[in-house]
Amino acid sequence: MNRNLSQRHDVCLADDQKTMKRMEIALKRSKELDQTANMDQTSSSFDYQLCKDEMWNPEKFSLLYKTWLWNQSTPAQKVKLNQLYWVAYYSQIISAEIATIFFNQTSAAALYGMEDFRIVCDTLDLESAQERAHINAFKKISEQFEVENFGERVFTYPMRTPFEKTMLYSDLNDFQQWWRKWQLNFFTMISSNSPFIGCQYFTVRGLRTLNGKIVQHQLSRYYSEHPDKENSPAPSKISYYHFIDESFHFNTSTVVSHEVINSLPRPSKFETLVGNMALRGCQMDHYNFSTAINGIFWYDPALYQTIYKVLRSPIFNMNDKEAVEAIRKCFCEESEGMLLSHKTHRESVDSYKAYLQDFNYINKENKELSLMASNSLEKHLKNNRKSFETFKRKVA
Repeated sequence: MNRNLSQRHDVCLADDQKTMKRMEIALKRSKELDQTANMDQTSSSFDYQLCKDEMWNPEKFSLLYKTWLWNQSTPAQKVKLNQLYWVAYYSQIISAEIATIFFNQTSAAALYGMEDFRIVCDTLDLESAQERAHINAFKKISEQFEVENFGERVFTYPMRTPFEKTMLYSDLNDFQQWWRKWQLNFFTMISSNSPFIGCQYFTVRGLRTLNGKIVQHQLSRYYSEHPDKENSPAPSKISYYHFIDESFHFNTSTVVSHEVINSLPRPSKFETLVGNMALRGCQMDHYNFSTAINGIFWYDPALYQTIYKVLRSPIFNMNDKEAVEAIRKCFCEESEGMLLSHKTHRESVDSYKAYLQDFNYINKENKELSLMASNSLEKHLKNNRKSFETFKRKVA
């Protein structure tokens, strides 16, 4: 192409017309199918009483599905476990989307310093606005559910900054959590000043969104296949609208991380190191899998206290001894639900490997997902059982 003499860079996105066209078409389609208005309307009119007695997800997406608790529950209790999955799952998504809003902007700050990257920045602006609508909808529904059923927070939390831990229930100790917060602050500075790291963030975002897409497509089908869509549960509609938006977000992550990045200068050794550290951090976040909630990589022992609160609530009305024993049976004994969660974890490892196979700057450990893949059902049960003994002594 004929360059404008004012351009400072040897490469620019406009040189890659195929990618430019893909970004332009994707942004146009995302605007046309933007679900913000539907999300806002549905969440603003949400009334828990109208859908309190019906499931919000396909049955298999229920809290502690196919564990001892599920098998012992009444039909009414199973409905609550199904609704609790929605609340717990989207509470985790809120945490991820708070981080997404922030890092969309730091990445855009770096990319806008390059020539012709406005189309990418405009796309990220739209996505950030959509994320705010998602967070608002998830919070309103989840908090109303918890007020009605518990009178206090269980899975929800007040709004937070992106520097809090992204994974709500993790195995990080206090020092590791402090270190992770310091790393996020450091990454903020680097990603807002390095176009490569700004783009590489979307490799990490792509993996996180890919994991979500696996589950969210199935959640969205509860509404899309509902026989009476108009009168279907509002949370199911929210799941469907969210999946549509997130499908475009995943496309953005894929195009930016796989193609837009090629319009940048080659990364320095330092940028390559930072990029691989970010991917290893994602492996650490996704190392665990949760018996309680299939599709979210929570650390089960960190959930014991929350599940204890659920079991002691009027939904199950267990006494202390019964609740502790229920936790042992659910988390320390192999069950169909545990196997299903492990299967989702293995599927995620395989899909992550496929997503990363074409990158030159990624090291062997990250391409092979060796850290995340090293977890196993045996390790999972061993950790759960060991931590249960400590939990039992604390509540005794």
